[in-house]
Amino acid sequence: MHLSVLMPVYNECATLEEILERVLAVPVEKEIIVVDNCSTDGSRELMQEWIASGKAGTAGSDLTLRVIFQDQNRGKGSSVRRALDEARGEWVIIQDADLEYDPRDFLKLLKTAKDQSCDAVFGSRLLPGTDARKGMPKTSFYFGRLGLAWLFKVLFKTPLSDVATCYKLMRRSVARELRLVSNGFDLDFEIAAKLARQSPNGKKWKLGEVPISYTPRTELEGKKIHAVRDGWRAVRALLKYRFS
Repeated sequence: MHLSVLMPVYNECATLEEILERVLAVPVEKEIIVVDNCSTDGSRELMQEWIASGKAGTAGSDLTLRVIFQDQNRGKGSSVRRALDEARGEWVIIQDADLEYDPRDFLKLLKTAKDQSCDAVFGSRLLPGTDARKGMPKTSFYFGRLGLAWLFKVLFKTPLSDVATCYKLMRRSVARELRLVSNGFDLDFEIAAKLARQSPNGKKWKLGEVPISYTPRTELEGKKIHAVRDGWRAVRALLKYRFS
């Protein structure tokens, strides 16, 4: 298996089937591991229908699409870590269950990883001059992303333009060696921070970056990250993993 797509889900019934079809359409050998975090909007029932119809399997099955149900709402990070436990691919990537990110960018990330012999590749929405950055509304989220990228560069001396991006392609062996512990949205920053540091055996991970597409949604459209609350959590996470 070449790629494991880790898809955390919480109340995304409106977009769940469409994003799944988009991921399935990407021409790469893959598996998709969906972890439901106690959805209450019909997402859970929809996934149960997939299992009942044979479209999806459960943990440990050999089907391309597998679904795992969390017994408590522990947060996005918890769902990603559970999916990582189930992953079998050479590479892993997180895919949110909304439509903000374009799964066709998987191919670009994988090519960069191969061509540059990377351990991880970040999909950036903020590289100067790119369509994604030009088209991004200049809201508190936009400036917050820029601020977090600046702080990351200062703390870790690593020139990545978009530390908050969901698309972080990693070798599965590397992802597991990071020994992730975060339960919430701060998982993104734990991943970035640990990749920017030396591995437990003293190796320096080789990181790449490539521009990706991005179609942001608003909180009214279901966005679950809050600029101020989750922004401060991100700052704390970066400081914690820099100095711990």
